[in-house]
This record gives sequence, structure tokens and C-alpha cells, in this order.
Amino acid sequence: MDLFEKRINNMGPLGSHAKEAHGYYTFPKLEGEISPNMNFRGSSKLVWSLNNYLGLANHPEVRKADTEATLEYGLAYPMGARMMSGNSTIHEQLESELAAFVSKEDCILINFGYQGILSAIDALVDRHDVIVYDAESHACIVDGVRLHQGKRFVYPHNNLENLEKQLQRATNLVNGTPGAILVITEGVFGMSGNQGSLKEIIELKKKYNFKLLVDDAHGFGTMGKTGAGTGEEQGCQDGIDLYFSTFAKSMASIGAFIGGNKTIIDYLRYNMRSQIYAKSLPMPLVIGAIKRLELLRTNPELKDNLWKIVNALQGGLRQAGFNIGTTQSPVTPVLLSGSVGEATHLTLDLRENYNIFCSIVMYPVVPKGIIMLRLIPTAVHSLEEVTRTIQAFKEIKVKLEAGQYNFQELASFN
Repeated sequence: MDLFEKRINNMGPLGSHAKEAHGYYTFPKLEGEISPNMNFRGSSKLVWSLNNYLGLANHPEVRKADTEATLEYGLAYPMGARMMSGNSTIHEQLESELAAFVSKEDCILINFGYQGILSAIDALVDRHDVIVYDAESHACIVDGVRLHQGKRFVYPHNNLENLEKQLQRATNLVNGTPGAILVITEGVFGMSGNQGSLKEIIELKKKYNFKLLVDDAHGFGTMGKTGAGTGEEQGCQDGIDLYFSTFAKSMASIGAFIGGNKTIIDYLRYNMRSQIYAKSLPMPLVIGAIKRLELLRTNPELKDNLWKIVNALQGGLRQAGFNIGTTQSPVTPVLLSGSVGEATHLTLDLRENYNIFCSIVMYPVVPKGIIMLRLIPTAVHSLEEVTRTIQAFKEIKVKLEAGQYNFQELASFN
């Protein structure tokens, strides 16, 4: 069979809806200044879909730093991969400041979060090693694990009893071999919003020999007394051997980093293929990240404002009888029952008649029969917008339960 024909004949669970969904439910275009209110298909919507947790995307000091750095350096400098010709004192300054902030000896900058953690996993393990990872890990972790040529064991989400069983299996496999064990989990899980059981996992180091890699993309900047992440929140940052986060959430930019002790970070510098063979982060992104980190460190009111909105939104939804799962973070999933068709009609109503835009999550990301409306509160939302959203959700829930969205076909938006 022709390769392209084979792929086109099976577009996948998401791609199978592309013709009806593209441009509205998938690949929508939000236009205008990044804020809680943006334009979608010609009208203003209250937006709950941007990972701009601390509101830094349009912070005046951030915009100024980005603009001045672009004027001074352009987007080309430095040219080449950092190992060859793309290093700079400013790149090293950012690494040093990040390492200090998350209480690690050293840090390596990465161009993108997804490719970064995938490449780090690939660099860390060989065919003798065993990976043990949480079943609800992000796709970037799953794809990194898929690259592994050795054994990998998955444990049910945050199930410590099962994790210990997998560690026993892994220990038996590596004993007497050149193998070792890597455990991977997340600080804050991006769909459910709950925290990984970091403290309990670290306690298992007393019984088993393994290293712990934590993806804290949603925890960095939002969790902990200073915003240094979920390890700080749980009082166990020292037990995290490799701490990963991205700039795409609280930092409202592009890039990522991994923190750890100096020797392992040096190893990653010389062995992460995604960095060795990729152009260095452009200088405006590095200078912009330094400014964002400075604001994160010195303006605790940003995180305070975020949590004021988080508590109002989540408390109001719970009080109104909504199921928001087990979230322990700003990530706010609203779980409803319904088909794909009902989900699209509900979303169309929410966007067109209530002017509220939030992400719709359906199978295969969540089980069949579940509709997840995922809300991301930010420091720049208002309490009035929270009240308005909860009222709208009350009304659409009544309509859903009354069968008003009960159609098999996807809602048309043309």
C-alpha cells in the first residue's frame, strides 16, 4: 500500500474529525493582545485557555525587555549550537539564576520543553536501564520512554503501592547487570491538576536505588512559597535528582531547563542530542527569560493574584456542584458526562451565546463518555469574570442534563 494513502485512510482519533472541527474546535485562532479577553471569529470572548499563569505575557517590563533585546541582537544571535559557536555569557547567567531559584547546583537551557525532556530521557538511559513512570505522564515523557531500548514499567497514577512493585521488578532486573533505574513523574499533572506524590516517591529511595526526574511544567512559578515549584510546595526539592520545567507556562515564552547536580548537568550538556545538534536559543528569548524570572522572584503578588482567582473559581465550581476532580493546582478541569456530539454542541453554545472560550478535551485524552472543559485561571483574570463563568457553567449543565445538546453529529460552526 502507498504510505500516504495508508495514513490518509486512517487519520487517527483526532484527525478523523478534522473536516468538521478544524478552525473552531481544533486549531482555533485567538487574536488580539494576550489577555483574558481576546477575539475569536470576529467577537470578543472571555478566555480560559492560555497558560499565562502569572500574566507575564503582556507585562510592560517583559514587553520592554523583549523589544530592547530584539532591537539590539535580532533573532539570529548567537549563531550555531552552543557547543560549537552559540554560547554566551548571558545564556550562562540565565542557567545560573535558574539553578539558584530551584535550589540545584547547575542548570542546562533547552530550546523547547517537549523535545528537551524527550532528549534528556534518551541521553540518561541505555538498554541495560529500567524506566518506571506514572501512567498519566505527559506525551513528551511517553515519547521519551518509547525511545528507550530497555525495559520500562508503568504504574497507575500516583499509586505508591504499585510503584513499589514496579521498583521491585526493576531492581531484580538490574541486579548483577550494568543497569540502573530512572523514575519519572510530574510535579503538577496538566490535565487533572493534581500533584505527583513526590515526597512519598522520594521516601522510597531509602529502600530502592533509583534517580528521580520530575516534569514540573505547570508547577514552576505557581507552586511553593517562592514559586520554585511542586518540590518546594511539598518540602522535598532536595530529593528531586533532575528538575525540569518549561518557559511556556508561568514564564509565557519559549524554552525550558533542567536543574540538577553539576556532574549530571555537565553530562547532559555533552550528550543531549537535541541540544548538541540544534541552534542556540536566540538572545531575545534568553534576555526575556531573565526578566521574567526576575519578576517571578521579586513580585510575589503575581502568584498571590493567581491563587486568589484559582480559589474563587474552584471554590465556586465546587459549591455549584461541579466535579473538578482532584486538582491541587491552578489547572481546573470541569468533568461532565456526554458524547463527542454533545461536547461540541455544548462548546458551541458556550462560545457563541455566553462568549466564553475554554479548551474542550475529549477521547482519547479522556475516557469515552467524558467531556472535560479545562480552565486555566491566571493572575490577570478578575473575580467578576469568575462569577460570570460559573453562572454560564450552571446554565450549560442544566441544558446538558435536559438533553438539549443530545446530537450524534458534531455541531456546525459555519
